[in-house]
Amino acid sequence: MIPRLALSELFPDFHPEWILAEDEDLIVVDKPAGLSTHAPEADRIDDVVTRLRAFLRGRGDADDYLGIHQRLDRDTSGVLLFTRRREANAALARQFEGRTVQKTYVAAVSGFGDRAPKGTLRHRLVPAPGGAMRAIPEAGAGREDRGAGREDRGRGREDRGRGREDRGAGGAEKGAGGALAITRYRLLERRGDRALLELRPETGRTHQLRVQLAAIGLPIAGDPLYGGAEAPRLLLHAAELRLEHPATGAPAAFRSQLPAAFEAWLATVPAAPYAGGVAAVERAMREAAERRYGVARAGDTTALRLVHGAGDGLPFVSVDLYGEHLVVSLFGAGEGEPGEPPRDVVLDAAHRLGARGVYVKVRPKHASVIVDARREEFAPRHAVRGESAPDDFTVIEHGLPFKVRLGDGLSTGIFLDQRENRRRVRELARGARVLNLFAYTGGFSVAAVAGGARASVTVDVSRGAIAWARDNLDAVGADPAAHVVVEADVFPWLKAAAQAGERFDLIVLDPPSFATTKKSRFSAASDFGPLAALAFRLLAPGGRLLACTNHRGIARAKFRRHLHEAAREAGCDVVQMKDLPDPIDFPSEPGAESHLKSVLASVAAAAAPAAKGAPAARATKGAPAAKGAPAARSAKPGGARRGPAAPARSPRRGAR
Repeated sequence: MIPRLALSELFPDFHPEWILAEDEDLIVVDKPAGLSTHAPEADRIDDVVTRLRAFLRGRGDADDYLGIHQRLDRDTSGVLLFTRRREANAALARQFEGRTVQKTYVAAVSGFGDRAPKGTLRHRLVPAPGGAMRAIPEAGAGREDRGAGREDRGRGREDRGRGREDRGAGGAEKGAGGALAITRYRLLERRGDRALLELRPETGRTHQLRVQLAAIGLPIAGDPLYGGAEAPRLLLHAAELRLEHPATGAPAAFRSQLPAAFEAWLATVPAAPYAGGVAAVERAMREAAERRYGVARAGDTTALRLVHGAGDGLPFVSVDLYGEHLVVSLFGAGEGEPGEPPRDVVLDAAHRLGARGVYVKVRPKHASVIVDARREEFAPRHAVRGESAPDDFTVIEHGLPFKVRLGDGLSTGIFLDQRENRRRVRELARGARVLNLFAYTGGFSVAAVAGGARASVTVDVSRGAIAWARDNLDAVGADPAAHVVVEADVFPWLKAAAQAGERFDLIVLDPPSFATTKKSRFSAASDFGPLAALAFRLLAPGGRLLACTNHRGIARAKFRRHLHEAAREAGCDVVQMKDLPDPIDFPSEPGAESHLKSVLASVAAAAAPAAKGAPAARATKGAPAAKGAPAARSAKPGGARRGPAAPARSPRRGAR
């Protein structure tokens, strides 16, 4: 029996307290940051529209209709309105299209300086690379900004002409130079260099408020796309919506309270997430779990990360969900930084989420102090809160089974941060011959088999890990003759495989950051390049290399350079090098790169087809390991390769 997710109350379809107002014509909600209004992908279930419809059905509504007239960016919070009856659409559409609906936002910015306390921003917006927009000032916009008082006194005359100026997608507003964007701003509060602004957009353009403020040197805090200052989230909030009710014509106003994050940022108060005790930590964990709704409610995955350190507001802590149990990891603070999170507070908060049991893993700042990862002081064998899980059991990831052990050292048998990369391998594997290096328990190999790989070779130096990999492959019905596992050192194995003429269509290269054995030492910082060159030599024409590292000292740009240099050394022509995003449950620390760097490199196909009678590719049998070759990772049976990814560190705690 496979344990299912036990914490269903963490992932409700919709929280009733998010509903601000409702009648037979309208429903108005307080959208949290991080939730899309309406995802375009048919299989997405984590947007507001899909979740609200599920909620309406769940409470027994005969009709779950929602008419969409307004959208908020995913990371913007606040008032969001839908119609509940089709008959209400026409009246509401006239107001939005005629721009008689009054929208009020609040944004947090830094560097306000001696600007006028109110003014109007006028720009032409054009697309820019990377999904951003670019703002081109309208002629006279500078004078408007400086002369805000005169302009605002004449606002009535401008508003009366606004319909003529802005109406129609094909009108002057979309003439040469882009779409016209107009926003009025007013200073609400200022403390030192930081300020809160009230914003009233008179047009509705993609990223309008964000790009216009950035264009005048006031990017919104928490907006890395436009150069905003570090913040725990995008500090833009839809505070109020005023319109005429579509049925009665009566004035209606809907308001959302400003989230606490705005006041905390304005006050420049250092984050103290554990000061509020168990209740505060539990609340932060529940908020983090809410952001995983899409993964948890998809129905095909029972293992995911609930909390990822400072990326979720709880530095030095991660919480992973495995079926009905939680695994809490406590990471040591760095030198000169505040101490480790309070163990009992964190464990008690995690247990209150409703798990059957809670395990703990203690990870010191310097891993060298860990001589035996199975010692009780680092990884107690049994749950420290609630009931223990079976010694080993199965979790599901995108429908595939994986065996895990929660009480067997610091690792559990699966690296959850690679979930989406395993999905990508599954999508790329049909008909391919796949090589999985530093394979640990064979997760990528299982994904390749499920994707229709014709053959695979799974290589790891640990006898215990490779036996575990065989178990995982057997669980998905992999043919042992076509999908072999090899207990071998990766470096000498690669050299021997190249000499034997082995070629693969898809290679997965995900080594540990550091590893030491009696014979050798491996560091991704210095050894990844030579390792990648060996892997590139085994790629068949048109093949792909999925390369990953979670070494925090290797920036993404540096990692790409390593791969380009390795490809040149191997004589490979790389035609594409694509950065891959992390799963949604591993959010980056504010202002920092993601901990995991993943790149998919594709090499050129053969210039011409092989002549008739050319020798066929070699059989799938794995190349033997060279005796006495230096090991590239720990050889302890069942030992940890790298442990679960360390969560992002707090930006106020010396983030790198």
